[in-house]
Amino acid sequence: MLGSALAALLALTAIALGSAGGFGSTSAHSAAAGPLPGINLIGLGFGSTPADANREVAAARSLHLKAVRIELPWSVLQPRGPGELDPHGLAYADRVIDEAKASGMAVILLVDATPCWATSAPKKLRKACRPEKGNPANGFPPTQPSDFAAFVKELAGRYKDKITALEIWNEPDQANEIYFGGPNKAQRYAELVRAAYPAIKQADPNIKVLAGSLVGSNGVFLKALYAAGIKGYYDGLAVHFYTLTLAALREFRSIQVASGDNTPLWLDEFGWSSCYPHKKVEEETACVTRAVQAQNVTNMYRALSKVPYLATDTLYKLEDSRTNQSGVMTLREGRKPSFSALARVVLAPNASPSKVQLSLRSSHGQVTASGSGPFGDFMRLEAFQGSTLRYRATFTLDRFNRFKLKLPRVLGAHLRVRVYQEWTGLAGGATKSV
Repeated sequence: MLGSALAALLALTAIALGSAGGFGSTSAHSAAAGPLPGINLIGLGFGSTPADANREVAAARSLHLKAVRIELPWSVLQPRGPGELDPHGLAYADRVIDEAKASGMAVILLVDATPCWATSAPKKLRKACRPEKGNPANGFPPTQPSDFAAFVKELAGRYKDKITALEIWNEPDQANEIYFGGPNKAQRYAELVRAAYPAIKQADPNIKVLAGSLVGSNGVFLKALYAAGIKGYYDGLAVHFYTLTLAALREFRSIQVASGDNTPLWLDEFGWSSCYPHKKVEEETACVTRAVQAQNVTNMYRALSKVPYLATDTLYKLEDSRTNQSGVMTLREGRKPSFSALARVVLAPNASPSKVQLSLRSSHGQVTASGSGPFGDFMRLEAFQGSTLRYRATFTLDRFNRFKLKLPRVLGAHLRVRVYQEWTGLAGGATKSV
């Protein structure tokens, strides 16, 4: 889990207007069928067991989910060389996939992490790399893409007719280089995808191959991938958007379509860490309270429920870890408020997100607007004198989904103000006069 590469949250931008006019209504998205709701399981680690697999899938089943995303690190499943799969890792993988399939859930496999024997990491990291535990060297792509292609082909053949999609690597555009280190990232990632796609399709043509796994919504890395020849080697693009998730989806999709790419998006990671007040920021995103996490889960699944170009919306994640509190369950398997919120919204996703709440206060000739709104997109404020729009502003909510804006004193104390989220439009907004 890592934050979206959207620009840092917009500070208030405002333009005073002196003539009639205003923004048109921003309509909500709609479609006959929506994305498959899912969640990220804990995934395969060096100590994972079949019992862990049983527990994880049982929890996902109790949430009524339709999809699970499971990380199977190459470095854990094939630590010592080509053609040799680790029996302990394989026991977990077999169980979790079989259990999820038996429960009627779509299975998305994320395959990443180069084993020591295949990594292109610098020599110093390679020398320190050990097959029995994780190492920074695992975060570099393989020297030979064909080694990765052979591995995912073996996985696709083993789990033929059991998995829905295979996601190639994790966040190659992430600036911290934890997952995909080294130079020429776009070209090297494209080489990996071009090698893996035909290998997977040869083993099972029905498996959807997902490329991207991108955190950046501005299209810079995506366009570099297009230039590197990635088109035609995937069935969908995976995206991981944590900051302004809805705005990120909209921006990314517009760039994708403008580039002649109409493949569906798979929102394979999004979420909120309930680390507040113990922390303010965790892994580049703002910490929230458990109550806000639950509220955001509900509103986000409702907002995404009818997006026509979205194949899945897969929450990050099932359970907290020692370093990340984005789970709907704690490390000790306690259920947070977000667990119940997720279970409820999956069964009834078509309700509208929470409406904007707006309060106006006039003091010494100046109006202050405050209130709250649903997470995920930029907010708009418009101030009218009579029927004439005099002022508008674009802003973002704080970590608690609240806002407070002082309007310019020149506007005076008698105004009609409306506030709405771009994604839901005026129907979800609020209007008040003072």
